[in-house]
Amino acid sequence: MPETSLTPDAPPGGPPSRRVIARVIGGAVAAALIVTAGAGSIRAASAGTDIRSSMTIIAPAAAGGGWDAVAREMQQAQKSNGLVNNVQVVNMPGAGGTIALGNLSALDGEPNNLLVGGTGLLAATIQFETEATLDDITPIAVVVEEYNVIVVPADSPYETLDDLVTAWRDDPGAVPWTGGGSFDQLVVTDLAVTAGIDPVDTSYISSDGGGEAIQALLNGTAAAAAGGYPDNIDQIESGRLRALALVATDRVDGIDLPTAKEQGYDITLTNWRMLAAPAALQADDVEQLTQLVVDTVGTAEWQDATERYHWTEQVITGDELDVFLDEETTRIAGLYEEMGL
Repeated sequence: MPETSLTPDAPPGGPPSRRVIARVIGGAVAAALIVTAGAGSIRAASAGTDIRSSMTIIAPAAAGGGWDAVAREMQQAQKSNGLVNNVQVVNMPGAGGTIALGNLSALDGEPNNLLVGGTGLLAATIQFETEATLDDITPIAVVVEEYNVIVVPADSPYETLDDLVTAWRDDPGAVPWTGGGSFDQLVVTDLAVTAGIDPVDTSYISSDGGGEAIQALLNGTAAAAAGGYPDNIDQIESGRLRALALVATDRVDGIDLPTAKEQGYDITLTNWRMLAAPAALQADDVEQLTQLVVDTVGTAEWQDATERYHWTEQVITGDELDVFLDEETTRIAGLYEEMGL
């Protein structure tokens, strides 16, 4: 099936002037046109009302990332098992996923659309104070979690998480951290707060993806990192990185690594992934979409993907999902306040 990628450009900044004001106005108009064009593309892709007949799954990022992987594995599972007759993936990157969120919020009442989201998308709506939020769509289900791992270079003097935190506490600015995205910085902030360190005093080097964060560790730019376990497992197994802790509530089968929690640091923020639909849907549509997602994650193809990507299945729907999202919103908003944002 054809796949679409819509990548908007942000308007440039600068001192106020007629030219800049014109650019800002032009940027605002362009953003509105992007939402309109994006919503139109989605409508064209998912024409019809029968959920099992046609479906568009929106990945709010470029091909190759975590959200894209969820979208494509869900597409494959649905196609292979005949769960949906015609399903395609639309990539719509930009602004931490909020461009796609804005487009989905323009499709009220149209059930043939699912948006992949998760911790990063929720965080972006809080960090950037976006007009569209999760209140403007219909969350359907959380499907998997991905755990972060705290790592240091193999030749690091920090043998344990306590070693690292002690040095960090003694001189927060002298232990530079890195990570591959906003979620990783939230994990570092959570660890700082739990360890009694002011996150504002912490030196954090933002990297463009997990690969760049690993390079910052290996070339000595950073002393420690928080990153997704799948992004780091090869470097850990090769001996180039030393893993100090898994960020999870409990130990995970197949991962021979103690959690930060069992080492005295109660940080359990996970990079969960969810599916959401437009707002203003009929109750029957929500029920059908929920069942479709549940059926999808029950397939052999999805289970295989869960193993390959080192995801942990965590299906949350209905009232339990509403409670979960409220708690995560409060938690993440609090971490941004700790960062002084």
